[in-house]
Amino acid sequence: MRAKVYVTLKNGILDPQGKAVQQSLHHLGYPAIKDVRLGKYIEIELSSMPLEDARKQIDEMCRKLLANTVIENFRFEVE
Repeated sequence: MRAKVYVTLKNGILDPQGKAVQQSLHHLGYPAIKDVRLGKYIEIELSSMPLEDARKQIDEMCRKLLANTVIENFRFEVE
């Protein structure tokens, strides 16, 4: 079983890395780029368990460690 976790900054939170990438893309000849936001992608391998238990555990992991819920949103998929 595998979980894919996506963590992104909440709207309104300054993203200096995203701005740096945006400026670099402009310098490389991509002027149509209006905004860039960076985030994290995390893959977690899980032992076999009921799907609902896996979702509960991944949600707890995100809230406790993987995302700073004050400034970040998260979502995940369990396969």
